[in-house]
Amino acid sequence: MTGAAGTGPAATGPVVIAIDGPAAAGKGTLARRLAAALALPYLDTGLLYRAVGRLVLDAGGDPADPAAAAAAAKRLQPADLDRPDLRGPDADRAASQVASIPAVRAVLLAFQRDFAAAHGAVLDGRDIGTVVFPAAPVKLFVTASVEARAGRRWRELRGRGTEVVLDAVAADLRARDEADRLRAASPLHAAADAVSLDTTELDPDAAFERALAIVHSRLGTAAVPPARS
Repeated sequence: MTGAAGTGPAATGPVVIAIDGPAAAGKGTLARRLAAALALPYLDTGLLYRAVGRLVLDAGGDPADPAAAAAAAKRLQPADLDRPDLRGPDADRAASQVASIPAVRAVLLAFQRDFAAAHGAVLDGRDIGTVVFPAAPVKLFVTASVEARAGRRWRELRGRGTEVVLDAVAADLRARDEADRLRAASPLHAAADAVSLDTTELDPDAAFERALAIVHSRLGTAAVPPARS
């Protein structure tokens, strides 16, 4: 279940904003805009799993192999997140496979928590509010219909020059949703105190305005971090 957008207690330490939801729901765009507006660092945690998947593929391994995936997670460097080949069907599948492995998630848990330790952060992923930062003062669960998400992902891929069929993109998203929901390690679901934001009918500006209002409500205006020089 999801909570209501009520005013919560003011944050006293580094502010963490946790944004979870399925693929192509718009959470990445939203998280980046919130981070910029609030002068907070931003981490797309999905890139961690995509980069680990790519490292396994680079080594000729199987992303579903726990030993190979865990070894790749331990080799992960921040520069790996800047690789140009972390999007697309192959990267999607590899990321989904390594993300289902508990040992991989255990290694990357420390990476994510360390990232936000000093200055707080906006992080988006699948288990930020439920596992990585269960005490985050602001939690959003961003969702949208499969049809809307498939259209967004199809346009994104086409814009990068990748020729894909819309129906195939939708089928892939449904498969990923099912895998995320049913996996034993950190399955995808909304935290009990998360605010649900359905972006099916919202453009990026409208989604951002609603999300920012939720952040202000949860933190209290005085608790919103000032811009850092």
